[in-house]
Amino acid sequence: MSVSSESSEVRAERRRIAGCAYEHADEIAADVMARIRVQLPGYATADPDVLDDVHDQLARLSRTGLGALLEQRRVCPADVAYARQAAARRARTGLPLVDYIAAFRLGQQAIWKSLLAHAGDSEAGRAAALSMAGPLARYTDLISAQATDAYLEFQRHVAAESGRDSQALMDALLEGALPTRGPHLSVATAHGIGVERTAPVVVVTAAVLDRGEQGPDSVERLGEARQLVSAAIARCTVNGVRTLSVVRDAEVVAIPALRAGGAADALCERLRALREKLCAEGITLAIGVSTAVTEVAQIPRAYRQARAALALLPEDGGVLALPQLTPFEYLMLRADETTRQLVDPRIGSALAEDRVRGGTLAATIRAFAAADMNLREAAEVLHIHLNTAKYRLGRIHELTGRNVRRVNDLVELLVAIELGAVINEA
Repeated sequence: MSVSSESSEVRAERRRIAGCAYEHADEIAADVMARIRVQLPGYATADPDVLDDVHDQLARLSRTGLGALLEQRRVCPADVAYARQAAARRARTGLPLVDYIAAFRLGQQAIWKSLLAHAGDSEAGRAAALSMAGPLARYTDLISAQATDAYLEFQRHVAAESGRDSQALMDALLEGALPTRGPHLSVATAHGIGVERTAPVVVVTAAVLDRGEQGPDSVERLGEARQLVSAAIARCTVNGVRTLSVVRDAEVVAIPALRAGGAADALCERLRALREKLCAEGITLAIGVSTAVTEVAQIPRAYRQARAALALLPEDGGVLALPQLTPFEYLMLRADETTRQLVDPRIGSALAEDRVRGGTLAATIRAFAAADMNLREAAEVLHIHLNTAKYRLGRIHELTGRNVRRVNDLVELLVAIELGAVINEA
């Protein structure tokens, strides 16, 4: 049906329906968000900031399309130029293209659902809604094409330039310098480094553990594994942008950017989950994580910290995250054989026997220290009677000659406990 042959009633209904849907653009966006988080895996684990950006983008795209329907005009590429920037942001986070494009289809369905809901049951309303189906489909095709082109353009840039530029940028950052112009600065900005002066970053070093394979292909397989690890860590992010990650000789080095004022706990947990996933695929990793720094000049120090953490891991690898250690725990990890020899043999013997019996005495000492030497509070934490707790303290004194109510004795016992834990975990 052409516009000229439409009745004035249908044209009026189209303006009414499109206008009502336009006013509910945020609700349309919320409907799409609920569906894509369930149906599209790439969005299910996305950072909250990314999801907020997606919601705003969906609402804006809905208003653009519905506004064109309201004004009875076609949307041109210039009207949705902002969609290209959003596409680059999605590509930067590592969102799969198939999920990104599928989200547009879900958006079209949500807009159509809103149009039908506002059309009602009148013949003119149904005719008006039907007249908007074609323009809505053309609009979805336009924004999908624009977004796909921008997404692939970003990926082509990453494939052609980012490898070389990322290596050069990493070299500069590990020297404590941030480029002031050119492609290296663009790569840094794309990875959230140097965007905000106070935004913290950590340095991550990862080593693929050699399983002792021999033969001419073993070196090549090890190199491929490092590339896979680097790509996986690049997707391990907590602030909505890809992590800068490169292979440098026999190690993978990454600089994840955290949220401004944010802690590294979420990142560390994602790294642990990543290690378990790769381990199931036959790649065993050792990962060291530095403390957070807020200045580029501090990155070399953070890199040394990450490598030091890596060196403290046992032969079967693991994740050692300095942000999640206390100074005391770190000192125990760095303790040498002389430190262990300084432990009183009576304490060492008592704790060794306690470990065999389930570690109740060590648990009591730890709980007593954590409760600031408040035995009643420690007993509550341990879910034991106060008299039982008193008996255990007496037993500790009897076996070790140390009174946990004396600070020096308590510290000596805690040191021995942590040293024993390190030995057993190794």
